[in-house]
Amino acid sequence: MGESSTLINLILLAIAVGVFLKLRSVLGRRTGHERPPFDPYSAPEKAAKPDDGKVVTLPQRERAEADESGIDAYPQREPYVVKNRWAGIAPEGSPLAQTLTEIALADRRFDAEAFLSGARIAYEMIVTGFAKGDRKALQPLLDEHVFKNFEGVIAGREARGEQVEQNFIGITKAAISDAALEGKRARITINFTSELTACTKNKDGIVIDGDPVTIRQVNDVWTFERDLKASDPNWRLVATGAAD
Repeated sequence: MGESSTLINLILLAIAVGVFLKLRSVLGRRTGHERPPFDPYSAPEKAAKPDDGKVVTLPQRERAEADESGIDAYPQREPYVVKNRWAGIAPEGSPLAQTLTEIALADRRFDAEAFLSGARIAYEMIVTGFAKGDRKALQPLLDEHVFKNFEGVIAGREARGEQVEQNFIGITKAAISDAALEGKRARITINFTSELTACTKNKDGIVIDGDPVTIRQVNDVWTFERDLKASDPNWRLVATGAAD
């Protein structure tokens, strides 16, 4: 009986050892690198990006020792340098630059480069319209006083039967030379240099002034004005003159 129970115990022990070895081969052993149990209430960890050799670690700024007051001292940053807003338009710190800044503060939409671009287009339209006697094209671009002067010259040509033949070649230079802000009215003066051919013919088609072939250079000084509080964004020509 004693030998029988001993044999049974040995058999059970052998079975237990076999089961343990089987479980160990399936589940593996703990190595200390196993993932912790999942916690549904913890914040998810961000997935680490694989190091493919392209990641460069930036050096950390060294912290300076605290001074006697206990406030951490950091190296001072370079002062922020404000670039000249009117670079290429007006000298930095000049009265012209200051006035342009005042105009920009009064009208947030104002941009000097955009204004110059529009003024160049207006200049060509006005010069061409005046040569053709096109009142309809001129009127929205001119101040009332300037329009009356232009219209008077056109009417005089028509009364004499004269006709202007012009070929506008282009603008070689356009630069802001002066600006003023009086109340809500802004004025900007531009020096234009253009090239064109032009002549005036009488009613018989004979050239009485100018040259239809020779290219000549024209230097004009024009002043544009706009009410900055008005809904109309257009600037109008209020004065014309010749450059010295």
